[in-house]
Amino acid sequence: MAAARARVQRGQVHREHGPFPDGERGMSDDTLAEDTDITMALHRDGWRVVYAEKARAWTEAPESVQQLWSQRYRWSYGTMQAIWKHRRALVERGPSGRFGRVGLPLVSLFMVLAPLLAPLIDVFLLYGLVFGPTQKTVLAWLGVLAIQAACAAYAFRLDRERMRYLISLPLQQILYRQLMYMVLLQSWITALTGGRLRWQKLRRTGVVEAPGSIPRQRTAQSGNDRRPVA
Repeated sequence: MAAARARVQRGQVHREHGPFPDGERGMSDDTLAEDTDITMALHRDGWRVVYAEKARAWTEAPESVQQLWSQRYRWSYGTMQAIWKHRRALVERGPSGRFGRVGLPLVSLFMVLAPLLAPLIDVFLLYGLVFGPTQKTVLAWLGVLAIQAACAAYAFRLDRERMRYLISLPLQQILYRQLMYMVLLQSWITALTGGRLRWQKLRRTGVVEAPGSIPRQRTAQSGNDRRPVA
């Protein structure tokens, strides 16, 4: 949905302003995160990218840990590719330079660098539980969880989401967060070793339908179109 929406925006950009700073036309295949890539290109070209609060989309999410790993692996590696691709914005002038000296560092910090510190929380937690002081360690962990809950509640309030979904937040600390920083670590290793990653196509099951649409029958080959990690 994000990529398709950006594609419409990009056609309008070309009609009014011509090609992007990199001289490309159409959706680029330079990265595995084409929506991030084109959003950065829009910023560099002086366009405003805003949050469409009332936009609604129906999509399928990964149904297994392996599929989730493949999807997030592609996203994190593709984000690194997009940051590297637009690195020249750091020394350019105008809108591109403003994005390069503000936007790129923020994306790099919160999407690539800061998550690498996440394992330290688990290391300190285990160390404190084993060697003490156990009580202070548990209180500190609960304090971090409370801060996360407060930030999530504020985000839910802004998006008018139901607060009851916050009950799953503690469960994310057990598996999901560890999986995410392991995926990011794998992406770093792939990038530093010059490895290549192919598109990780999500297995489609056809179980999600937009309201009012006619249900489609599932086919046997709907889940077989996957490509392995290179």
